[in-house]
Amino acid sequence: VIAAPGEVFERLRPARPRVATWLVPALLLIVVRWIGSAIVLSQPSVKQQISDMQDKAIQQQVDKGKLTEDQAKQARAATERFGNIGMAVGAYAGPVFGALLTPFWWGFLLWLIGAKILKGTCPYLKAVEVAGLANMIGVLTAILKTLLILITGNLFAGANLAVVISGFDASNPLHSVLANLDLMTFWVLGVRGLGLAKVSGVSTGKAVGWTFGFWILITGSLIGFA
Repeated sequence: VIAAPGEVFERLRPARPRVATWLVPALLLIVVRWIGSAIVLSQPSVKQQISDMQDKAIQQQVDKGKLTEDQAKQARAATERFGNIGMAVGAYAGPVFGALLTPFWWGFLLWLIGAKILKGTCPYLKAVEVAGLANMIGVLTAILKTLLILITGNLFAGANLAVVISGFDASNPLHSVLANLDLMTFWVLGVRGLGLAKVSGVSTGKAVGWTFGFWILITGSLIGFA
């Protein structure tokens, strides 16, 4: 999938759907992200960055008049007491949901593009396999992200412009946009689009274009809501 995705998807098209095609990459992704989370969350600089973000969020509520100073103190105390627990749960539950849901969510989107929009022959389970196999690049991404966080001390570091931003602010829409302009994400999207073209028999350019278009729509919506 990393070196020759076109050949992989060519062989995938005539084969019968197999659960292992999407499940094995998902399990690998879960394990790698768990290891990465354990390493990253053990770093004092990362812990301090998370604490600063939580304190800033509480202070913003005070500045807006939504919390009093006493309520803010109680909130900070609760964050110190339970924050690490919630962070650990998120760090280990998030990869499970993300890795197992991605093949079906993106499989649905690829099926929608290939079968309904571009009028190709794209069974849903084939689209799930394409999305699942693309998770192998996600494994590489997780390793790279862990290394970049350790090097920079920036929790949002990746193969993106966030790595060069001084004082990254997750609540800043511009910073969020720059963090999402990630080369590894573009790689995954390109492979998904290529896989869709191979299994559905549609134009590669159109498949990749529509795949990027859906990603832009979804990511833009999430940043807007945030």
